[in-house]
Amino acid sequence: MTPQRAGWIAGAATAVLVAAGAITYAVAGDDGGTEVPAADSADAGFARDMAVHHQQAVEMSYIVRDRTDDEEVRRLAYDIAQTQANQRGMLIGWLDLWELPKVSSDPPMTWMGMGDAPSAGAGSLMPGMATDAEMKKLGTLDGKRAEVFYLQLMTEHHQGGVHMAKGCVERCAVGVEKRLARGMVESQESEIRLMADLLAERGAKPRP
Repeated sequence: MTPQRAGWIAGAATAVLVAAGAITYAVAGDDGGTEVPAADSADAGFARDMAVHHQQAVEMSYIVRDRTDDEEVRRLAYDIAQTQANQRGMLIGWLDLWELPKVSSDPPMTWMGMGDAPSAGAGSLMPGMATDAEMKKLGTLDGKRAEVFYLQLMTEHHQGGVHMAKGCVERCAVGVEKRLARGMVESQESEIRLMADLLAERGAKPRP
């Protein structure tokens, strides 16, 4: 593994530590004086939607870990799963802290003005999310085919996640949540570059 690639993968582990610190700040009232966000705020919408978005990434990553023996892809998948599971717990924890519902009657992405955006198919509730059919297909592949399909799906998933995180940076009012969103942008953009390299090594590219 090259030093650069090792650094990219290590970045995911660092994100976990940053996330753990962020929830501590939130509980401690780091944003001193900030009012609890409303149920229809960007802060609440991002927390709800990104928790769902992250859950699929976790599921996808554990699927590919069982479908390949490639240590580099397995390590990346594990890091993504651990980081996003940790962040998902934080997002849900904030909703609990704010005493806000974890589900909404509004369509996903309403907080970004995209509640009426067309879906890519069943299961794809937000930008970049895989469809139910794609998730099922991933579970049928092995070896290099599983690696390539996972890297393609996760690249799209990260691109959608980056779009959502940037939306929170622009719209969210709670400082600790905005900082988490900035960290998501940085770490996921780094992993997108790493996945492009891993795809190229396998004679493949991100899907158009």
